Amino acid sequence: MKEQILAVQRMQDYIESHLEESIGLSDLAGVSLFSPWYSHRLFQEQTGLTPARYIRRLRLAKAALRLKNEDVHIIDVAFDLGFGSVDSFTRAFYREFGMCPGEYAADPVPIPLFVPYGVKFRVLRKETFAMKTNNIFIQVIHKPARKVLCKRGVRAEHYFDYCAEVGCDVWGLLLSMDSLCGEPVSLWLPEQYKKPGTSTYVQGVEVSADYHGVIPEGFDAIELPEADYLMFQGEPFAEEDYCDAIAAVQQAMNGYAPAVIGYVWDDNNPRIQLEPRGSRGYIELRAVKHK
Repeated sequence: MKEQILAVQRMQDYIESHLEESIGLSDLAGVSLFSPWYSHRLFQEQTGLTPARYIRRLRLAKAALRLKNEDVHIIDVAFDLGFGSVDSFTRAFYREFGMCPGEYAADPVPIPLFVPYGVKFRVLRKETFAMKTNNIFIQVIHKPARKVLCKRGVRAEHYFDYCAEVGCDVWGLLLSMDSLCGEPVSLWLPEQYKKPGTSTYVQGVEVSADYHGVIPEGFDAIELPEADYLMFQGEPFAEEDYCDAIAAVQQAMNGYAPAVIGYVWDDNNPRIQLEPRGSRGYIELRAVKHK
């Protein structure tokens, strides 16, 4: 992998871990190991944002989540995340999300949160690694009848095609929404849940069956019945090994015979993927029904 890519990744990692501190170009140059001028250029080339814009958008996303999930004062959020005044925070928040922080705290509607993607992962997914044998934890879980608010693609069968069709920014919007399982989900839809000319792979959030709240523009609400699922969870993994961690779990799932515990696969319900996080291992769920 090119040193320039790793340099930008180091800058991204530094920003993430020092977000509540003052971050200057000299700090980023110190971790990139290049000059401030070249570090700035590299960062913008690889992320599409200047370091200052990237930091500001990330801070605003963190601020929005705090306002949504915590009982906090706007002034505390503003100063904790490096804004010089409540006025400057309010102006930045409005430019980013089209509403004032107080409005959002009172009524946290879905908004497009900025989600930073590590630049090295665009390269890593194209490389092949030798994956060690992995232990896979399997558990039966029950999901109630529910709706999924989802954004459809066109022909996508997996994440990268979906991003190309819909854009990766949809995940930021989903993170601003409450989900029954505590986080957004990706799904592979059976034919009966697809519309003509739309994708198998979609992303969304699970909500209660009687949900009558906001449905973001361009989203659909799909009603799903209660169902049992087998949850396949791999071991924690280094973030750079995420492609192989996914492959290991999917290989184990494809080779598993649910009949040994009294089930058969239920392909009338969508397969579900959770966000790959190295700290917990990759998780995927496939529906089953009793024999």
